[in-house]
Amino acid sequence: MYVRTPQLIPDHAAFATSDVRWVRHWNEHLFSFAIDRPASFRFRSGEFVMIGLPGEARPLMRAYSIASPAYADELEFLSIKVPDGPLTGRLQTIHAGDQVYLGRKPTGTLVCDALLPGSRLFLFSTGTGLAPFLSLARDPDIYDRFAQIILVHCVRRVSDLAYRDELTAQLAGDPLVGDQALLQFHYIPTCTREPFHTTGRIGALIDDATLFGPPIGGPRTLDPATDRVMLCGSTGMIRDLGAMLEAIGFDEGSNANPGRFVIERAFVD
Repeated sequence: MYVRTPQLIPDHAAFATSDVRWVRHWNEHLFSFAIDRPASFRFRSGEFVMIGLPGEARPLMRAYSIASPAYADELEFLSIKVPDGPLTGRLQTIHAGDQVYLGRKPTGTLVCDALLPGSRLFLFSTGTGLAPFLSLARDPDIYDRFAQIILVHCVRRVSDLAYRDELTAQLAGDPLVGDQALLQFHYIPTCTREPFHTTGRIGALIDDATLFGPPIGGPRTLDPATDRVMLCGSTGMIRDLGAMLEAIGFDEGSNANPGRFVIERAFVD
């Protein structure tokens, strides 16, 4: 019987070396993986970090949002598969026991500290832009800050709805947020290219008020007085929704100056 040898990598002065714990393939386009979290690694839920593998001259590194919450003992990531991608073409073949490089300084704007206090928090994502919101939705702190957390995930195909079962169950199996999420967390998946119970882009769901139906409480529109918004995903979604939010009175926040909505500008899906 063939036994695969773990793919180990040389130490690097600029990056930590971390072991892969598990890998989960959602479909031919998406996969998740988790790595050991170094004891000294600290981050805020919603931040991203550099992940990579050795290259010919220097390591190939890419920014990845951390999908696990700040308290977790592992670092979880959601990635697309690019067959000829310099990094993802290789990263999609990793197995438990292999090693990857991990950046030492997480950062990002998709954090609660960059938002003003509010009542409802809308997390608008496309594709792998879901990742930072998985981190936030599993962090108890967010349930103390907002009365309702509404996660919207827009994808092309039903099979692209990674984590759909866990999110549909309102994180019922989560030991820290399960009880609060049952009352405060709402998950709205939507598809654009296949039949599904909710179809259409996020902007369309806002325009026709589909987004605000039961069990979501409050006004059937976005209200800058009480609502807060985070955006992560495709360039088009961020551009269009960002412009729409500013037009109705939302101002963009940052770590230095909290506002009513935030965008992760470091990378797009």
